[in-house]
Amino acid sequence: MWLHRIALVVAGLIGVGIIFIGLRFLLDPAAAAVAFGVPAPAADDPFLAVKGVRDIGSGLILLTLLALRRPHVLGWVTLAASSIPIGDALIVLANGGPAYAAYGIHGATAVVAIATAAVLVSGRAGRPVPRGSAAPAH
Repeated sequence: MWLHRIALVVAGLIGVGIIFIGLRFLLDPAAAAVAFGVPAPAADDPFLAVKGVRDIGSGLILLTLLALRRPHVLGWVTLAASSIPIGDALIVLANGGPAYAAYGIHGATAVVAIATAAVLVSGRAGRPVPRGSAAPAH
């Protein structure tokens, strides 16, 4: 049960974190691009605003599922969304960005998202097994 609660907290932190990253791409796009791990394009590049809006939307999706108390669905969405930081890491590496950004930021984010999703999807993590009964085989 405690592992399930931790996974819910982590999913919430991922949602809030990605919203703040999105806001940074809207408010300070050049600095956000550098922190992402790619060369800073022109600060008025509209694709930076597109990324910001998409990040905010992604965070809101996670927070909505959390608020609706749908941990199993939240787990599957988090697992699917883990493709985003994996893709981000590949983009950083393909564009000569720093390895610490590719692996330490984006790679680590993907690992945390996948681990969180695994706990939430497992279903067994949120339900204690009654005493004296065998755990159901999946």
